[in-house]
Amino acid sequence: MSSSFFYLLIAFALLVQTVYGDDPLFHFCSSSENFTANGPYESNLNKLAGNLYFQVPKEGFGFGSSGRDPDQAYGLALCRGDVSSSDCKTCVVEASSEIRKRCPTNKAAIIWYDNCLYKYSDKKFFGQIDNRNKFYMWNVRVVNDSAEFNQKTKELLSELASQAYVTSKLYATGESDKLGKSNKLYGLVQCTRDLSSGDCRKCLDGIITELPSCCDGKEGGRVVSGSCNFRYEIYPFVNA
Repeated sequence: MSSSFFYLLIAFALLVQTVYGDDPLFHFCSSSENFTANGPYESNLNKLAGNLYFQVPKEGFGFGSSGRDPDQAYGLALCRGDVSSSDCKTCVVEASSEIRKRCPTNKAAIIWYDNCLYKYSDKKFFGQIDNRNKFYMWNVRVVNDSAEFNQKTKELLSELASQAYVTSKLYATGESDKLGKSNKLYGLVQCTRDLSSGDCRKCLDGIITELPSCCDGKEGGRVVSGSCNFRYEIYPFVNA
């Protein structure tokens, strides 16, 4: 894949940004190692972006590498399980462009959108739970009975985790009506598919324990890591 193709991806991403206006949720740039602009590592990142652009939208996930040591680049992209293949492609293109603007010479970086995750590094990270890259999001509104709400939220997310890790997509969504007749709770959990099913369950169980730190009594919230994430809301947010 030529560098010119990468710039076509950037041009397409700029168009997408104009049309959709979606901003990243969060990103991290590696702080310790940088690469030389226009060098072999950057060339491998460009090729990797092209490979993921073609690979990911078909199945909603893809990973791979480009080049050889010491300039080999490893990367993956994951789209949310309910996202269409066209929206997945749009998100991957935008993410691959935006992270390079935000982390222009960093050898490792990660960026999250509502619809996708994009990550790369000069070190092979596939099959390893990533707890270093993590962030929280929450609704500013607080429920009346936080103790009961927290328990119901944990129960729903734990049930979804028990479903997700045995599926091929490592993904599950669901709802609970245990909040009362007029209120429902909606949830989503997902892992990157380079993880084993056992590590997916371990990753999800781990972030669910962070509910009190993230979202105590909040009407909605997320814990998002480099390998798995959950989200819950009191309104439907998953595409039918």
